[in-house]
Amino acid sequence: MMNPEMKAKAVDAFRTRLEPSPPAAAHQRSRLTLYVERRKTLLVARLVVAVALVAGAVAQDRPSVPPVAPSVSAQQPGSASPIAPDSVGKPLDPASSQPPEEDAGQFVFRKKVEEVTLHAVVVDQQNHLISNLKRDSFSVYENGKLQKMTSFRQENVPLALGILIDNSGSMRPKRQEVNAAALNLVRSSNTQDDVFVVNFGEQYYLDQDFTDDLVKLKTALDKVETRGSTALYDAIVASAAHIRQDERIQKRVLLVVTDGRDNASQETIDEAVGQLQKGDGPVVYVIAFIDQTKGASSTVRALQAISLKTGGTAYFPKDISQVDAISKSIANDIRNQYVIGYKSSNAMSGHAYHAIDVQANDASRHKLRVRTRTGYYSDSPGASQ
Repeated sequence: MMNPEMKAKAVDAFRTRLEPSPPAAAHQRSRLTLYVERRKTLLVARLVVAVALVAGAVAQDRPSVPPVAPSVSAQQPGSASPIAPDSVGKPLDPASSQPPEEDAGQFVFRKKVEEVTLHAVVVDQQNHLISNLKRDSFSVYENGKLQKMTSFRQENVPLALGILIDNSGSMRPKRQEVNAAALNLVRSSNTQDDVFVVNFGEQYYLDQDFTDDLVKLKTALDKVETRGSTALYDAIVASAAHIRQDERIQKRVLLVVTDGRDNASQETIDEAVGQLQKGDGPVVYVIAFIDQTKGASSTVRALQAISLKTGGTAYFPKDISQVDAISKSIANDIRNQYVIGYKSSNAMSGHAYHAIDVQANDASRHKLRVRTRTGYYSDSPGASQ
């Protein structure tokens, strides 16, 4: 479990309210503000960049003076490289870069190559889970270039799991079965798993922080306030940020249960997927009860994109009775993941997307289907999932 200091920071960052509010004060329920705080940080960063650009333009208009070559002792580490907006307000990672070295009279930075970690599930053409493959059955490509694997294992390690439940009015009749299926998923996982619960509507609430206590999780799942719109993407992005708080566990999964389209988020679907693909983002599984009405196809595509690009699966059951079987299938996937590591041979600096393609064959050399993340951004802190 998380140590007390980490847990206190996580709870404070998410501004949780763990006790039910009186009905008359329900509107005062504390809202999770990770998304809002991140937006403010980005705005401040953009302002700093704009000021720097203006200052640079003014400096160019000044009379030139003979250049003075800086001494090694005067050169400030990192001064030759701008700080990315996403890193503003965050501690610098000493492992992300090496001290400046002298190269042909100029200072250059040698960026450390981070290991990319993939959690992969393999199925055959009939969608049957394949769990007995060896290392040489896999090939990993990044941007079309074959990569050399540095690690390979398959084990049931502890999991950080976030359960996100839609609080819309139409979900009320389904909540009993949904809650039971979610708890069954927790019961079937590793006993050392850390689980948190987020209920979301127009706003999103951390009703239970990381715990392995089933009683606390059930209490959080039973907190239902069916009103308002649905900020699905915002809730996913905030929860993905929160799940990174548990640094002890690198295997991260979000389970999202909803029955409607997003109609209140500030994040777009593309922005949400981009946030999930930064750094050690979680695998996202979706269970969605979608009415086949106008706009349903776009909702299905959006939910499929979120799950597919993170290595998860989107399920669209026709009946609530299917939910428990789906939760068991998800638990089976999680327990039988392959963990593949490699160090990218491609350039890792700058804001660049790196596409990942993992291929697998069985003993008869029949091609299998691999579900894993489809890529990552190299400017994020670290490249592991």
